[in-house]
Amino acid sequence: MDLSYLGIDVGTTGCKVIAFDEEGRTVAQAYREYPLYQLNQGWIELDADEVFRSVEDCLQEVSNFYRGDYPVSLAISAQGEAVIPVDEKGGCLARSMVTFDERGDEFVPFWKEKLGEEKFFKITGMPLSGIGTINKILWWKKYTPDIFSKARYFLCYEDFIVFRLGLKPAMNYSLAGRTMMFDVKKAQWSSEILDIAGIDENQLAQPFPSGQAIGLVSEAFRKKMGWPHPVLVACGAHDQPSGALGAGVIRPYLAMDATGTVECIAPAISQLVLTPLMRENNLCCYHHSVSDLFITLVYNFTGGQLLRWYRDNFAGLEKEQSRLLQKNVYDLILDGLPEDPTNLYVLPHFTTTGTPYFDTNSCGMIVGLKFQTTNKEVVKALLEGISLEMKFNLELLSNAGVEVRALRAIGGGARNEHWLQIKADVYNLPVETLNVSEAACLGAALLGRKARENIEDFSSLVNSIVQVKQVYEPNPTNANRYLEKYEVYKHLYPALKQCIYKN
Repeated sequence: MDLSYLGIDVGTTGCKVIAFDEEGRTVAQAYREYPLYQLNQGWIELDADEVFRSVEDCLQEVSNFYRGDYPVSLAISAQGEAVIPVDEKGGCLARSMVTFDERGDEFVPFWKEKLGEEKFFKITGMPLSGIGTINKILWWKKYTPDIFSKARYFLCYEDFIVFRLGLKPAMNYSLAGRTMMFDVKKAQWSSEILDIAGIDENQLAQPFPSGQAIGLVSEAFRKKMGWPHPVLVACGAHDQPSGALGAGVIRPYLAMDATGTVECIAPAISQLVLTPLMRENNLCCYHHSVSDLFITLVYNFTGGQLLRWYRDNFAGLEKEQSRLLQKNVYDLILDGLPEDPTNLYVLPHFTTTGTPYFDTNSCGMIVGLKFQTTNKEVVKALLEGISLEMKFNLELLSNAGVEVRALRAIGGGARNEHWLQIKADVYNLPVETLNVSEAACLGAALLGRKARENIEDFSSLVNSIVQVKQVYEPNPTNANRYLEKYEVYKHLYPALKQCIYKN
């Protein structure tokens, strides 16, 4: 009998389940979307029951494809920060607040007074902000004390699903690190932070390293899925460290570059970096999904949405051609871009900025337009703008002691050679593409396999499965021109900020 390993990725708007074989190849996969609820200004919620039903549906769909290669393990890649209050049996007492729900913002002054920003960062590895799980729990405690008092557990999505699979709530170190109540040095819940918040540690899941066995899926759930053999559940990872693992980013100086709705770069780090420069620039540091490594994130929330914005508003011709020729509309939009760097500057702040500013008041801008400017120049400038913004973040990381020497591209942006070459030229670093298309699910599946087979040389397994397909080396001429552009680019946001706050 061939074996398969399940990776479950639970995101903000959808979930995916993929079964992989022993070579890391996809056996079967399924995807489901679920709605976000925004009943009040600043409230962004998910219905956790809907999320779990979607995960169940995906598991059932994948199970229907099996021809003797039934799963033997599973692990979960989960979005961070989102939290659900549940009762003793796992019943949901309220919808879950997701990362960017703004209700936690009011508790930032509370932590500044009780603990201070520097100490908070030293304990958690997270710059103080409103997005942390703990601040969402504090909101329930203050405004809906009945929910707070009834809650047996406050669970994130990994431990919630683990509980629904018939096991005691358990979560991995990397996801625990996103809650802002985890002591990143001691790898345990911070008693000091929990005491200040008035939260009982017994209301939280037990934290374990990624890749540690938790237990077996309950008999009832196993039979519901039609799985003939026991299935081991292992601790997974926060979605970004899981994606980094699935991209083979398991050594220092190497980083994942994930291009999707958000552009995110995640380097692997050999030790905790909790310097003042990290905190001042809103740069986190927490456990990787690989033992003895840590990770940080820099990101831009506009990311790949910028191409979608162009498609929806300016690419009428390409959309019609896409329909007639049965071609991908983005391939048509990105075809025929200028060879050389453009003379345009794009500030990709079409929504909240991301690191390091988290500025909700900034906005996008395109500078240098002339009557001679072509639509292809504008498209290339959009890609340049996102890449220049990430170069700024890479420079901040370098100044803080986190060096990146190569990047591995995953996500939608990894499929376009034009964008990959722009990134290599702007960063002046090699950018690698991989034989992996679904890195977060693969990372989770690898963690499940590690637990089931008690693999000691995990790095060798990862390196055997994740292979580099192509390397985009910087073009020296373009890299020098982008370095000149970058010196101008760094002044755009400060100049725009002056205008915004004057109005």
